[in-house]
Amino acid sequence: MTLTSAAALDALRAVGESTRLRLVALLANGELSVTDITDICGQSQPRISRHLKLLVEAGVVNRHREGTWVYFSLVAGGPLRVLVDDVLKSIDALDATLATDLDRLEVVRQRRSAIAQQYFANIADDWDRVRSLHAPDATVEAAIIEAVDAAPFRSLLDIGTGTGRMLQLLAGRRTERAVGFDSSHSMLAVARANLDRAEIRNVELRQGDVYAPPFEPASFDLVVVHQVLHFLDDPARAVAEAARLVAPGGRILIVDFAPHTLTFLQAEHAHRRLGFRTETVADWLVAGGITVTAIDLIAPPADAQLTVALWLATQQEVAVRA
Repeated sequence: MTLTSAAALDALRAVGESTRLRLVALLANGELSVTDITDICGQSQPRISRHLKLLVEAGVVNRHREGTWVYFSLVAGGPLRVLVDDVLKSIDALDATLATDLDRLEVVRQRRSAIAQQYFANIADDWDRVRSLHAPDATVEAAIIEAVDAAPFRSLLDIGTGTGRMLQLLAGRRTERAVGFDSSHSMLAVARANLDRAEIRNVELRQGDVYAPPFEPASFDLVVVHQVLHFLDDPARAVAEAARLVAPGGRILIVDFAPHTLTFLQAEHAHRRLGFRTETVADWLVAGGITVTAIDLIAPPADAQLTVALWLATQQEVAVRA
C-alpha cells in the first residue's frame, strides 16, 4: 500500500511547520488531550486546535471524543505513519525544543499517575477483597497468554479495558494496532496512567457503549472481553457485538467467573450476574457466528470461592470458490 503524490504532499505540508512538527513528535509518544498539549507547548488552546485540525485533515493525526474531552493520536499505521516516522527519525535526538517538550510530557504523565494512584487508594480495600476470591492474577494471566499465543494477531481490541491491564499484557506481543475500549472516562484515565508508567506507546483508548462499539465489522484479529460481562444487564448482546468485530480467522477471548453464590458482589460491587455457565457463553458465541475452540476453568485457592472461566473462539474464514 502506497500514497498518492497528493496525499504525501498534504502530509508533508501539514507536518512542515514548527508547531505542528512539535505536535507530531509529541503524539508519537502516545495520545494526548488538547489540555495536555497546551500545557506542554505553552500556546493558546485555539492556536493548538487550529494546528491539530490541519493535521487531522491531512490524515496524519486521529481525533476522538471521550465525554467532554477530545484526544488526539498519531495515525496508527500504513504509509502515512511510515512517512511521519521517517520525518521524525531525521531530527536530531538532542533537539532542544523537542527535548523540552518531552520533559513537559513527563510532567503530564506524572499528573496522570497521581490521579490513578488516588483512584486506587480510594478503592484498594474492596479491590483486594475481590481479587483474593479467585486464583492469583499471575495464574489467570499465564492462562490468557497461553490461549492467545497459539496464533499471531496484528490487531487487538480490549473491550471494557478498565485499568488497561490486558493491554499491558498483550499489546506488545507483535501487535501493529491495539485499542482499549471502555464506557468510563475515569477508568480510561487510570488506563492512560498505567500505560504511560509501563512505557507502552501507540495504544488507542476509546470511550463508548459496549452495546454499540464504534468500530468497523471484522476489524480485529483478537478481541478480549476480560471480567466485563458480569457487570452488564445484557451480556449476550455485548458478546454478539464483540463477535461482530472479529476478523475472518481471528479470535475472541472471554474471561469471567463461573457460577457462584457470592451475593455481596451484587450489593457492594455492582455485579449484575453471579457468574456464567460455560455452555451459556458458548451458546452466545455460536449465535454470533463464532466457533468455540476451547473452554478453560481455573479453580480458586482452597480458601476462595470464585472460579475463573476462559472461552476462546474463532471466526472461521469463508472459502472462496474459484
